[in-house]
Amino acid sequence: MSPNRAYRPRVVDRELRERLAAAGAVLIEGPRGCGKTETARRAAASEVLLDTDRDAREALAVDPSVVLAGDTPRLFDEWQVAPEIWNHLRRAVDDRRERGQFLLTGSAVPPDDRTRHTGAGRVGRLRLRPMSLAELGRSSGEVSLRALLDGDTALAGKAELLPAAELAEILCTGGWPGHLDSPLDAALVTNSDYLKDAGRLDLERVDGLRRDPRRVGRFLESLARHTATCASLATIARDVGGSDETVAAPTARTYLAALERIMVVEDQPPWSPRLRSRSRLRAAPKRHFADPSLAVAALAAGPAHLLRDFRWFGFLFESLVVRDLRVYAQATGGLVHHYRDNTGLEVDAVVDAGPGRWGAFEVKMAAARADEAAANLLRFAERVDTDPIGKPSVLGVIVANGYAYRRPDGVAVIPITALGP
Repeated sequence: MSPNRAYRPRVVDRELRERLAAAGAVLIEGPRGCGKTETARRAAASEVLLDTDRDAREALAVDPSVVLAGDTPRLFDEWQVAPEIWNHLRRAVDDRRERGQFLLTGSAVPPDDRTRHTGAGRVGRLRLRPMSLAELGRSSGEVSLRALLDGDTALAGKAELLPAAELAEILCTGGWPGHLDSPLDAALVTNSDYLKDAGRLDLERVDGLRRDPRRVGRFLESLARHTATCASLATIARDVGGSDETVAAPTARTYLAALERIMVVEDQPPWSPRLRSRSRLRAAPKRHFADPSLAVAALAAGPAHLLRDFRWFGFLFESLVVRDLRVYAQATGGLVHHYRDNTGLEVDAVVDAGPGRWGAFEVKMAAARADEAAANLLRFAERVDTDPIGKPSVLGVIVANGYAYRRPDGVAVIPITALGP
């Protein structure tokens, strides 16, 4: 972060404080460049930058206590560069028996993924994503997702007008803190370089496998074309191979798994409620990058391309909404799914924060399409068996512009520039 730029508060700041008060250590995970270090520094009293401090990495092999000593919470940035620190830190937490001792940040999951097995009860986990529109200052946040899930029926107000050209620029720039002071052209170049580095360097670091950067690039292009769809890996593999080359689905699966481990992609899982009807649920995830700007970068596109292809523009807008819903839902203990059944009924996003605290949302750029979206949500609500999970707290249509209001049928219409945590 530029020394001349003030820290922009993040939705996870409160959750980080709560987790430090509850656990011996907290691990902040997220894609490279999403702001993990600066967020962690706000809570840390001392730090070790493992990706740049060679002396610290060498000291770990000789006397780990030297590296662990320091004012607490002590931050270890990019801990996966020296994964052996995990066990030393875990033992220190056990020995000290105090909360809030350590902070770790990581932009990749280590090959043996040891955090899944030996951190329970000692290390809290926190996901940080690129910045939402509320964090970027492009949403008023007046319509709180938490309040909606809690059953708040009050809904009124006009959102900031967001012309299509400006929305296209926001999608192409992305929610990366490093772009807050950057012109659009510089952001586009940086996003392109980000993906090239991911394919050329980051994937090899995460599992030691060398991959053809051209194939990785074509894989990313295919994911970008299928953003916010349930495209199968077989479909993506055929797309990657093209007419003169074959890419097996298992190979495509290893690409996707590696991209998930560096958190460049984050698929949206299906929701599996109990249904009143005989409809059968589909189990395919929806494809998303960590930020829709990466889909734009994968296809070397820019705002002009989006304005010429409004269908793809709409998928990218949906991906942006899912990104923001994930940020806001995490703050209230929720997860973001999608719904799709064998009759063709689909719902873009289902936020599930537990029985009696769930809601379903359709995403439409144009407020004029709210009628069809509301009808779809009402059909969906009739199909779900609410006995075990309770009735939905909210059914909503998220649009780009206009007023926030509740329709006579009870469905909320929410501009993305009014939505917040």
